Amino acid sequence: MSQIRHALTVKRADDFAQWYQEVISAADLAEESGVRGCMVIKPWGFGIWERIQHLMDRRIKAAGVENCYFPLFIPLANFAREAEHVDGFAKEMAVVTHHRLITDGKGGLVPDPEAKLEEPLVVRPTSETIIGDAMARWVQSWRDLPLLTNQWANVVRWEMRTRMFLRTSEFLWQEGHTAHETREDALAETHRALEMYRACAEDDLAMPVIAGEKPENERFPGAVETWSIEAMMQDGKALQAGTSHYLGTNFAQASGIRYQDREGGQQYCHTTSWGTSTRLIGGVIMTHGDDDGLRVPPAIAPWQVVILPMLRDQPEDAALIDYCRDLKDQLAAQMALGEPVRALLDTKPGKVAAKRWDWVRKGAPVVIEVGGRDMDNGVVSLLRRDRLWNAAAKPDFSAPPVADAAGSIGTLLADIQRSLYDEARARRDGNIKRGLTTLDALETHFADGGPFPGWVEVQWARPTGAALDRVVEQLKALKLTIRNVPRDGPAADGSCLFTGAPAVERIYIARAY
Repeated sequence: MSQIRHALTVKRADDFAQWYQEVISAADLAEESGVRGCMVIKPWGFGIWERIQHLMDRRIKAAGVENCYFPLFIPLANFAREAEHVDGFAKEMAVVTHHRLITDGKGGLVPDPEAKLEEPLVVRPTSETIIGDAMARWVQSWRDLPLLTNQWANVVRWEMRTRMFLRTSEFLWQEGHTAHETREDALAETHRALEMYRACAEDDLAMPVIAGEKPENERFPGAVETWSIEAMMQDGKALQAGTSHYLGTNFAQASGIRYQDREGGQQYCHTTSWGTSTRLIGGVIMTHGDDDGLRVPPAIAPWQVVILPMLRDQPEDAALIDYCRDLKDQLAAQMALGEPVRALLDTKPGKVAAKRWDWVRKGAPVVIEVGGRDMDNGVVSLLRRDRLWNAAAKPDFSAPPVADAAGSIGTLLADIQRSLYDEARARRDGNIKRGLTTLDALETHFADGGPFPGWVEVQWARPTGAALDRVVEQLKALKLTIRNVPRDGPAADGSCLFTGAPAVERIYIARAY
């Protein structure tokens, strides 16, 4: 095969971290904002987030959950009520202490000492406490339950080491918060949300995940159980892509969320919270991107098909544009993945080859070029982004008749969606190591596995307390973490790798983002 000249200057195999940054820039997803840890999400990047939001919001509402909105500022006293919770976020909290600025006499501005707040306000890192206050007002009787709420919002967690989409000081997310009569109802909601995240990741983002329970040390602060979906990135590291928490009655007791039960007594509600964020876009980049940029699964692509007429600044351009506009209308009349096809006619000035590579780097699933000869012959030049190159190291265009291109677009987009998922799943499943039985073997695997050692599945006795702390320290020394216990994993049949005690389950160990 001839040498391919890729669209990016950095290859994944050479420097994955730098490649990731270049994809964000080359695909025009986001840029630095001038505020450390905060980013500007550009139209293509935000369009992907809007698609994720649309598809997930549909799933949320189908479960009877209603959207609402809660304040950005939370009184510090709210966090003080829940000591374990606040301890988990204390180092990441941004705090507002003044409500006015004055000049300092030197041309600058400083907080006005006379405008100091009586009580500091925390810029929300998460909303359990402020939503708990509302739930305490809204819930009086068992008839008010279950109370199912969600909000789409931004949060602030003051990160020291930031990376766009993966870990930023401000990010966008959704957070669901629910209150229930019983532990069983709350656990059912916890698992419903987890399954929703799994389905969204796999069906919409084409990103295979492992759904399972987090170990005790990885629980959300104040939670009784924490469950997650974990995805393997192309460098073998794990990305936590969504979490769902059963909070027991801990937050209900702190916030006074009580109800009169069916016998007239007073009971605390069992509550849940669950969330995912713009981190999913980072996951899409690192799951599907290649050395030519991003590849966007059709389900979440703002534009699934981009049409590029080969304009020559000649009178005949008008007929070509009309031809392409008719093609766009034909495409938009088709269905793909349960929705009308999203097609864009790009008539911006510029050479068609340069525009093609712009859309290749952005990851548009299908690019269609149409020249005067194509129009005369009733065909189009079609390029699918998931299979970019042919054996001659040239863009792998096909030339279907225009009616065939339009009529088969739904099948083609579904095939691209499935192809991206299958490729990612095969890569993940081929990079999970099993059968290691000692800590030395675990250390050797990650030391000798090169830059992409993948994950290791080991047997686990579910140690707690000091025993778990020792395991965490051992893994920390190796720069490893426990990801989760797979929900549908095989039963344990040996001894715990860390303690030697009879294993009760299997867990995944990995390097992680």
